[in-house]
Amino acid sequence: MAYLRRLAAALCCGLFILVAHAAAPPAAGAVTPDATPKRPKVALVLSGGGARGFAHIGVLRALQELRVPVDMVVGTSMGSVVGGAYAAGSSVEQLEQLVRRTDWNAVVADRAPRDELVYRRREEDLLLPSRIEFGAHLDGVSLPPAAAGNEALELALTRVLPPGARDKPANLLQLPFRSVASDLVTGELVELNDTPLFLAMRASLAVPGVFAPVRVNQRLLVDGGLVRNLPVDVAREMGADIIIAVNVGTPLAQEKELVSAVSVAQQMLQILTEQNVQRSLKELRADDVLLQPNLGGIGFLDFARHDRAMREGEAAVRAMSAKLVKLALPEAQYAAYEVKRLSAPLAIDQPVRLVKLEVASSGRINPKELEVQSGLKLGEPVTSEQAAAAGNHLFGRGDLARVETEVRDDENGRSVLIKPTEADWAHSRLRIGIELNSDFSDNSAFQLKAMHVLSSLNDWGGELRSLASVGTDRALGTQFFQPLGVGSPWYVAPALEFGAGASDLFSASGFRQARYAYDYSVASMALGRQLGRWGDLRYTVARQLSNRRQTIPEDERRDSAFQTIQQLSFNVDTLDTIAFPTRGSLVSLEWQRAVRRAGNSGSEPVPALQELKGLEAFHVGRWAGHVYGEWSRSLGGASGNNLGGFLRLSGTEPNSVVGSRTVLGRVVVARSIGAMPAALGGDVRLGFSLEAGGAYSPDDPLRWGKLKQAASAFIAVDTRFGPLYFGTGTTKEGKSSGYLFLGPIW
Repeated sequence: MAYLRRLAAALCCGLFILVAHAAAPPAAGAVTPDATPKRPKVALVLSGGGARGFAHIGVLRALQELRVPVDMVVGTSMGSVVGGAYAAGSSVEQLEQLVRRTDWNAVVADRAPRDELVYRRREEDLLLPSRIEFGAHLDGVSLPPAAAGNEALELALTRVLPPGARDKPANLLQLPFRSVASDLVTGELVELNDTPLFLAMRASLAVPGVFAPVRVNQRLLVDGGLVRNLPVDVAREMGADIIIAVNVGTPLAQEKELVSAVSVAQQMLQILTEQNVQRSLKELRADDVLLQPNLGGIGFLDFARHDRAMREGEAAVRAMSAKLVKLALPEAQYAAYEVKRLSAPLAIDQPVRLVKLEVASSGRINPKELEVQSGLKLGEPVTSEQAAAAGNHLFGRGDLARVETEVRDDENGRSVLIKPTEADWAHSRLRIGIELNSDFSDNSAFQLKAMHVLSSLNDWGGELRSLASVGTDRALGTQFFQPLGVGSPWYVAPALEFGAGASDLFSASGFRQARYAYDYSVASMALGRQLGRWGDLRYTVARQLSNRRQTIPEDERRDSAFQTIQQLSFNVDTLDTIAFPTRGSLVSLEWQRAVRRAGNSGSEPVPALQELKGLEAFHVGRWAGHVYGEWSRSLGGASGNNLGGFLRLSGTEPNSVVGSRTVLGRVVVARSIGAMPAALGGDVRLGFSLEAGGAYSPDDPLRWGKLKQAASAFIAVDTRFGPLYFGTGTTKEGKSSGYLFLGPIW
């Protein structure tokens, strides 16, 4: 009986436990037969490819239309830029607008945008428009690294990001994100996960030979495509179940395309990239999706073809839509996903009082000079973005390869450390150029020019600039530019110049009467003040010895003169480019007077000259142009500002419109019809000009009916040697001429 009682008690206890267990809720994570299947984690892997990477934006647009969610993003180079911005909460529309509005020629330029340069560097462009430049040292010559660590790139990356996302760690974005870079020293793959987003994107985009390397955590990083251009394995390690891989890498060139050392070097780099891409493709599984947009004809630097690249990205998604729709969410769920992705909390970059500013020593350049030129001032509030912009501001000097800016805050305020890296080649720069012009008639000229600049000669930033020219005219000159203090806008500039050439004498009716050969020697001293980056005010005293002799018809007599000249000049230059400006102004106001003149021809009236020139550039879409006007007045035999020639009354003989006073106005308009490869130049434009001008005097006042009216049509090409023009011009009731111009500023 006792046994039966114990057995009955055990059965009752077991039955109670079984009922209690059945009534309890399932344990966390337990799978039940009626549970909703868990959605697979989808990773978007975006490869590098330069301008071809704009196809990624089209991919995002099409995935959005199919309502395919992305749970994590991994990117290399341009894929890092697009993917990082998307993961941080940028909309597809914002990405599209950024691509269309950014001046990509400025972004990939080998120097800061022209309107970001200091005035003295802009002045060099007017003296010699060529961009053929290299370092010249006693042990040989060195080429620039063709790498831009410039403000244009940094500004473009900042604009692509939502407010507050710039300094946010890459692993704390709305979507998990990884940016891939390569260690330039060790060749290792570097995953930038806890790095500030801006720095992670910038490092991954540092394509060797195009953009400067970036230092992150004491490692010198470049484009991640060298080691992993399609980082499928990184996405898998992040926990991706399904990968959508987008490969926009540049394919290997054909044998017939390998015609130069440059193309061979590019092919070698591309072989390395293609090999790691093929390894990554083998890691894809059956459920993964590979998108390879048809980007034939779009090169690595073909930024002007962004619209086609984005269209091809959309087309690649639609071609795989049957497989992708399996990943789509219902409309309401996808809308909630997008709201969450786009609603990134804003981290407001508050201004904080600057308590410490330090510029690290980098070699020849005085750190105190860079500190003044940064524009930052102790005691004033500054945001992190303003501090970074101040560092980038220093690129306008033209002699820095990289600038890193560190911002740190404590209870006392904000500290900023600027770490510049000097461009070794830029301390002693040599620029060479060719200038030629012809009207395919009697007027042709040829110049071979060279300009040498030796900078940072002392702690105050002294600089020696020399210019030589041979050809139709010959000249040799040198100027020592010395600021009057560390970072001071005031300066003195002693100079010497020797020159020789020939000029024609025209009658009032525009007929050539004689030709004169001349030579001159000038010693001058200037006191001036630079007006920010945009202008210059200068007073100059010069002593000049000149000789002139008539050569056609020949006359043995020689006219010599020795004179002291005072000159006051005011100049403004904010043009974005010299070849064909689309924005900015160019203004020159000059007053000149001889203090004394004596020569073997006897006493003459005191020569004097006043000139005013002004140009205002504009653009509307693909159209651009400028409005230009000038006025000149000369007295006592001073050299006047004669008119005639291309865009100076086109169709008229060069310098044939002569008078004690001249006036000229013109409107030039042209449309961009294409672009040179970035390494060779810029836009190709087709345009025309309308011009009016003439000469007059107190005895023969200016009248509208007396002004000559002219017009021209031309093709303009922005080349590395400077602006190249092919054109034809005509003056009303006058002559017509064809023109070839390379280099000179019209």
